[in-house]
Parts: sequence; C-alpha cells; structure tokens
Amino acid sequence: MTRAHRQTNEQSYAPISDYAFISDCHANALISRFGSIDWCCMPRVDSASCFGRMLDWRNGGYCQIVPVGHYETSRRYLGKTLVLETTYRTDSGSARLLDLLPMREGGAAEPYRQILRIVEGLEGKVELKVTAVPRFDYGAIRPWIRHYDHSAYVAIGGYQGLLLSSNIPLEIAKRHQLEGTFTATTNERTYLSILYRKPEDLDERTIEIISPDEVGRRFEETLAWWEKWAGNVKITGVYADTALRSAIVLKGLQNAPTGAIAAAATTSLPEAWGKSRNWDYRYSWIRDSAFTVRSLDALGCTSEADGFRRFVERSTAGSADELQILFGVGGERRLHEYRIQELEGYRRSSPVRVGNAAELQTQLDVYGELLDLAWSWHNRGNSPDRDYWEFLVELVNAASRKWKEPDQGLWEMRGDPRHFVLSKAMCWVALDRGIRLAKEFGHEHRIKGWDEVRTSIRRDVESKGYDKKRGVFVQAYGCNEMDASLLLMPIFGFVEFKDERMIRTVDAIREDLEQSGLIRRYAADNDGLEGEEGTFLACTFWLAECLARQGRKDEADEVFRNGLNTGNDLGLFSEEYDTKSGEMMGNFPQGLTHLSMIAAAVALNDLSSVG
Repeated sequence: MTRAHRQTNEQSYAPISDYAFISDCHANALISRFGSIDWCCMPRVDSASCFGRMLDWRNGGYCQIVPVGHYETSRRYLGKTLVLETTYRTDSGSARLLDLLPMREGGAAEPYRQILRIVEGLEGKVELKVTAVPRFDYGAIRPWIRHYDHSAYVAIGGYQGLLLSSNIPLEIAKRHQLEGTFTATTNERTYLSILYRKPEDLDERTIEIISPDEVGRRFEETLAWWEKWAGNVKITGVYADTALRSAIVLKGLQNAPTGAIAAAATTSLPEAWGKSRNWDYRYSWIRDSAFTVRSLDALGCTSEADGFRRFVERSTAGSADELQILFGVGGERRLHEYRIQELEGYRRSSPVRVGNAAELQTQLDVYGELLDLAWSWHNRGNSPDRDYWEFLVELVNAASRKWKEPDQGLWEMRGDPRHFVLSKAMCWVALDRGIRLAKEFGHEHRIKGWDEVRTSIRRDVESKGYDKKRGVFVQAYGCNEMDASLLLMPIFGFVEFKDERMIRTVDAIREDLEQSGLIRRYAADNDGLEGEEGTFLACTFWLAECLARQGRKDEADEVFRNGLNTGNDLGLFSEEYDTKSGEMMGNFPQGLTHLSMIAAAVALNDLSSVG
C-alpha cells in the first residue's frame, strides 16, 4: 500500500506508525518514512542496537538516505515480501529506495548479516544525501570509523563492527559518521551495503567487498525467497491479503536457526506516555509463540509450528521443571532486566529496559498452550516419540499439581500472585489435551487421575470464577472485574462460544472495557503501575473472533475493522493504541496483535463460507 507524505520536521521523534519492518529471520530493522534506519539490532533481534535513534534521537544512531531539499514520499512492500520500497518525488525527478535484509536459500545457519540499501533513478534527476551514524551497545559507543579500501569503511568499537561499502562517494565526517551526496538518474542504481562482522574480523581486512552485480543478485534472491514462502500460505476471503501480510511479519519475527519467535522487534516503546510501562519484548514467550504457531498453522505454515515445538523441548532440557515463560531466541534462560540510564527513551519516555523480569514469574497458562500445540501437531498426522511424550506427561502432571496455586497471569502482573480464571482454565486445557493424547497413543492408565483433576478444575472455575449475579466469568477469584483474556476461554475450548455464559461474558467485556470501538485488557487501575495504557489490540481481535464464532457477523465485522484501522499504511500493528491521540503505542511490530488478527480473519472467513 502507498500513501503520499510530505517532509516535516525531521529533528523530532517520528510516530511509531511511520516505521516499516524488514527482517532476514535473524536480525531486523525499522525504517522511517524519511528513509532512516532508526532501529536495528545485529546479528540477532535481541542483540545490542547499532542504530537506535528510536530510543534516543541525539545519541542512538541512524542511517538515512533522503533527497536534499523538498520532497514527497510514498512506500510499499514489493509483492509478498519484506523488501521495502520508498519512492521519493522532487521537483526535478523521482527515485526509489529499496531496503532489505538479504535472504539466502539455506541461510538459517549462515545468513548474510547485511542490510542493503539500493537507490534507483526513476525519472529525471534527484540529489540525495547519505548519512550513516552507527552507535554501538545501545548508544554507549561512538565507533571508530576508518578507511577499509577505496569504496569501504569499517566502524568498530567494543564487541560490534560494521563494514559499510558503497558505489556512492562517502567521507568520514566528525570522526564518528559517514556522509555523502549523489545524484540518482534514470535507470542508474547506487547502493549502500552495511555488513555486520566481529571487530576482530574487520581488523584483519579479510572481508570481501560486495560487488554491484552481487547486490543485484542478492536483491533478486531475497524477492524470490519471500515470494516462495508466501506462496505456501493458504487463506481466502476478503481479508486474505491483510492476513498474508501479518503472516509475513510473524515469519520475520522467527529466528531461523532455533525456531523461536520473538514477541516484537523492539524494546521499551511506551505503553503509557512518560511513565514506566516500558518493556523489552525481543524474546520468545511460550504463550505468544504458541499463539503464533496456531495462527500460522491455520494458514498452512506447518514447519514453523514444528520448529517452535522443538525449540521448547530443547530450551527446557526436555523437562517441565526447567520450563520458564520466556527464553532468548537462542534458548537463553538468564534474561535479567536492567535499565540503560543514558538513553532518554522514545519521546523521552524512560526507562529503556533490556531483559525482562517476567523470566522469573509463574504463569500457569503456558501448560495449556504447550499441550494444545502438541494436540494440533498430532492432528496434522504427527506422533510424539518416547522422549517427547514423556515431556508432555511432565507438563500435564505439573499442571495437575499447580493449578490451585496463584500466579501472575496472562498479563504478567507485577504485584502479588492471584487466582486468575484464565490460568485455571488453561490448566484444564493441559489436562484435557493430555487425556486426548493418552487415548490416541494407548496410555489409558494415566487418564483416570488426569480426568479427576480436569473435573475438579472445571468445578472450581465455574464456582469461584463466575459472577452468578451478572451471569459472567470474571478476571480472578474474589473479584467481579472483567478481563479481556476471558475471550480466550472458548478459543481454547474450555467453554463453547455459544454458551449463554460466554455470550454474556463477551457482552460484559464490551460494556466494561470498550473504548472508542477498541478493547482494553482490564480496568485502567487494576495492575498497580503508574499511567494509563492504551487499548490492547490483540484483545480487540479476540473479541472479533469470538463474535464471529458466535455467529454475530455484523458485530464481528465492525470490531475487526476497528482493529484494522489502527494499523499503518503497510499493514503493521503495534501492541496498543491510544484512542485519544490516535497513535500507536507499545512495542512494534507486535506479534500478538498480528497473529490475533489472522485468527479473527480466519473466523470471519469461515462464517462467510457457512453463510
């Protein structure tokens, strides 16, 4: 999709919606409408940033290619890819900027670790300026930039290094940045290659400089890679293109070697302006990843599901006792949270956090999500081997032991643990899927004990997690507040979509939590944190899915469109949305939003097919 945009003041933070996302399934980058890479972490999504202006405009670093003087821009992704095209139009001509992280066939283990920026003249002449200001380790290091050969420079400092090569004349400016100007003319191609390498490798001068022909080959290879992957996605209906774009984004958030799926590409984009609701989402949450697999699986992307299943089994050392709710995308367990004091934060909303203290939380819903994933995998014709089955048994037994305990819940509440209704319901899911699998594989001896616990959980939830006066399920035992996570109960089969209790619960969530057509997670003052967050977009799409499965088509369509309208012109969604300012909030692009949108689109398509 394209939309014209005039240049505005570039000396201030751009709205989150101004950013595009590119990825090679290892690293990724966010690029503004003004052709500026303002966020990039290499060689992995959770590495320290090498361009981080998004979190500190003056000190974070960036790489920009933009016309000199007045211009207009439009942008789109090329076809079914994550190759970004930004078109510049000036009084003297037009040119396009192509941005990509090159893909390679079989490149899961050995990616290029490169950003390519290609400029092609379209009409007339366009004068452009290149400015490359790398800043390593979240802006802490102003790297030493020195000449490498006649067309290349290295930037090194600490444990990070970049090799920047180009057929654009570049010069070192102010010692810590590169600058250059050039003219794009019709049918001419110029480029800038940014290659990540360890500084000791760059110091030896053994890296081959990419040629213009190789630039073109990698560009074509990347287009072909994404088109081939997208060709395996199967969805029809009016929202097919939108769902496909979200599927491509989710693929871009997956780590190719391990199968882990990052929750988002960024850290510390605020959920409340000027407050402390800033978190690092560049890790693989069991829950979010399981939801992602569910959505991709519905579109025929089965290899991603199997990759994540194996990632969890490896990362937990095949033991339920070693399970935690999130891991690094390489399987790392120690993700201790700390603050980077030197960065002012997006729009001066500090703190900037790295790591996530939720690593130590108890969240009981993960057992149900993993068993549901195993059940779906079985329904695709797969059978667990002995080791995987024993791992699943441990998970079911853990849910059986722990379901009575309080936890931090789906929303990772940082206060005292509570008896969240969804957590109990997801323990029921773990027992239910475990029983189904046991029956399938002839392990009936385990079923009796599990069946008794499953029955006990249901009775407990329907007694203590239900407001009889209002006729609805509630957030937690001992309270009567609503929580949008309850919308997941029918999605995972704890209660039927058309059960009268669930219909009333859906209506109560809309009544209590709806804000300008979108849904909040829970009451604004219900978590003890300062500041009021925005509406939570995944919840809006969960509502649309529930309404569709209840046969309430007009309502489902309306809610779904409300959610869609929060996306930007490229079909990218953030975590939250501020209905007062009309701006995106939270980390971006947010996997949970994209996968929930896919599930809602599938539900609406199914409803239309039946109708």
